[in-house]
Amino acid sequence: MLTLYYASGTCALASLIALEESGLAFETKRISIRDGEQRSPDYLKINPKGRVPALVTDRGVLTETPAILAYIAQSAPAAKLAPLDDAFEFARLQSFNSYICSTVHVNHAHRPRGSRWADDAAAIEAMKAKVPQNMADCFTLIEQTMFEGPWVMGTAYSVADPYLFTMTSWLPSDGVDPTRFEKASDHRVRMLQRPAVQRALAYDQA
Repeated sequence: MLTLYYASGTCALASLIALEESGLAFETKRISIRDGEQRSPDYLKINPKGRVPALVTDRGVLTETPAILAYIAQSAPAAKLAPLDDAFEFARLQSFNSYICSTVHVNHAHRPRGSRWADDAAAIEAMKAKVPQNMADCFTLIEQTMFEGPWVMGTAYSVADPYLFTMTSWLPSDGVDPTRFEKASDHRVRMLQRPAVQRALAYDQA
């Protein structure tokens, strides 16, 4: 049994959707970011980074969304959530998820989490002001050079799709009109039709 430590409104949604798609047996444990539970001694024993998601497996704890998504895909090959038989395509999938993790998510985080990078109030406000442009630039790059269609990797759904879906969901709060991005908007509509996504969102919003 896998255990996903999860917080509502976070990137952990991508891992939850992937688990729902996978058919693997799992349970969730909700962490309240608002109450600071991610910094509690009990949770820091599980993930010393104090972040979500964290996935507890029978071999230890995995953190970082790209790693968790790859683990889920490799643990449930029948679900066909990644091109596991093609080294280049699997690396290309990892490249996309790494970009989401290292660049898109970080750009988003400058709005609600600017204090991670600066103590000066003016600097934090300057970072916030840059978020709409940075996020729009990211999605422009994704649409022009990364998104194959109809899914991220092409005709086959993969663990890249819940990750993109999660980031697209954040665009309005980052001051970006998602309708500017036709591919991402269409992708979000089709994602919302998937039962696994509906189950994950029901949990997220409960």
